[in-house]
Amino acid sequence: MDVLEESDEALGLRLVRAFLSLPPAKRAEVIAFVEELVRAHGRSDEGKEASPT
Repeated sequence: MDVLEESDEALGLRLVRAFLSLPPAKRAEVIAFVEELVRAHGRSDEGKEASPT
């Protein structure tokens, strides 16, 4: 791993700390945004399950 490259764990912790530093209204906006991304991703993956061989 490159010295400048962060581990997934370190990056995850930085994201959580940044999220927790937001005021409650901004946290709610972030949560709503992520929920919409999840819904959109779920719709785009419908019907793409692996078929049995």
